[in-house]
Amino acid sequence: MKLELRSRPLSASPLVALAERRDASAGWYEPRPDAAGWKRRVAETADQFRDGAWLPALAPAIDAEGAAAARLQRVVDAGGVVVTTGQQPGLFGGPLYTWFKAMSALALADELEQRTGVAVAPVFWAATDDSDFAEASETAVSVPGGTELIRIESRAEEGLPMAAVPLGDAGAQIETLIRACGSAPNSGALEAVRAAYSRDATVGSAYVRLLRTLLEPLGVAVLDASHSAVRAAGLPLLRNSLARSRELEAALKERSKALKDAGHRAQVQHVAGRTLVFTTAGGVRHRVRTREADALSMDSAELSPNVLLRPVMERAILPTVAYVGGPAEIAYFAQVSAVADGLGAKRPLIVPRWSGVIVEPHVRRILAKVGADVDDFADPHAVETRVARAQLPSALAKALKKARSRIEAAVKELEKADSAAAALPPTVVEGAKRQLLHKLDRLERRYVAATKRHGSELLTEVATARGALYPNGKPQERVLNVIPFLAKYGDEVFAAIRAKAREHAASL
Repeated sequence: MKLELRSRPLSASPLVALAERRDASAGWYEPRPDAAGWKRRVAETADQFRDGAWLPALAPAIDAEGAAAARLQRVVDAGGVVVTTGQQPGLFGGPLYTWFKAMSALALADELEQRTGVAVAPVFWAATDDSDFAEASETAVSVPGGTELIRIESRAEEGLPMAAVPLGDAGAQIETLIRACGSAPNSGALEAVRAAYSRDATVGSAYVRLLRTLLEPLGVAVLDASHSAVRAAGLPLLRNSLARSRELEAALKERSKALKDAGHRAQVQHVAGRTLVFTTAGGVRHRVRTREADALSMDSAELSPNVLLRPVMERAILPTVAYVGGPAEIAYFAQVSAVADGLGAKRPLIVPRWSGVIVEPHVRRILAKVGADVDDFADPHAVETRVARAQLPSALAKALKKARSRIEAAVKELEKADSAAAALPPTVVEGAKRQLLHKLDRLERRYVAATKRHGSELLTEVATARGALYPNGKPQERVLNVIPFLAKYGDEVFAAIRAKAREHAASL
């Protein structure tokens, strides 16, 4: 195998650990099922949607083809369920964790189908109704010597859903992406980007098209959350949320207080006087005020859920047996249960996605050359500083070592000479030694910094490894784009992630 994938803990968050407990301590989470519990949950969810009407209702928003369409139809025909995950748009598909989510949902669907004998399909909820342009407008790629950011400029007023924000000409950004791929032998991913990110697309539609091109052949369906079919299917729940807006506000305030009292922080901050429903009346997306809820047309096609209502609505319109999420989602699901209870709706179950790091062959070679491992780059300066120190001219390194020895020896002579007279307290002499050694350390750091500035082939390689593993000081999965990996390694990328995610799914 050309690529090495290493599984990593998803998060050290106390709420993530709490959600993984089968007893669902504090009642904030739907309990994680055991083996028998998974079978019961699958059967109960399938029974709730046994008429299969959910798929025709949502078909225009899913618009699945190929393996994804066949798998969904099999779920309807056999009375099965789905595993869901999702993410708001990111440029050229967004960071790696978006695809880790998709592969995790696919792996859990495969595992559940094998263990229960019930048809299970994965569905990716593309949150194109989101209005966070900052997140949707940029991505990063690993390049020789570090990381390069790719960004598009806003071409619409603030607050528009990504489904309505025109993409414009992304030709320059696509060229930057292509350069990062080098002499990539697998052109399919780049062709998918060119086709999806056309001048007439929106930020949201380009994202959906790219996801479908890459995920549908694997059997993963992609739902466009901004489609009118989704809002129509969710309208009863949206109406109920508006009608109960004051009760829900009180329930969320109580849950936030309970979280705080237990030493946690509410992931989604309370906004007084606002419902859990957005409206895009007039084109701009904004939260409906509580005082406006009664007057708002309950038949409005412009309504959509906020982040806390969305999982409840998803569970209401899809036969979702589990949602696969990351640490931030797991954290806010501690509040989602309060919303579900307040609406008298089914509580959604969240399980953690697979988390890991991709180590490319050239990065492995650099790690071996400098005697470092992946986590050594979590400190953005440690490896480069060590390598730069090792590259100091031997005469200079010896002189620094000799100067340190002389300071130590000189202080010992002073202490010996003063042993009888005791003219000064020992702490004074010790303090003087520390100051002298500190000044010498500062001088050495300046020499090391100068070596870094002057650079070397080895230091450039170290910067390349850092940009590939901890770009901008952050974990790889939160920053780097998947397209260069697909262009270089083809089908191996998703196959390797899927295999690791299957191991993770088995542990759930």
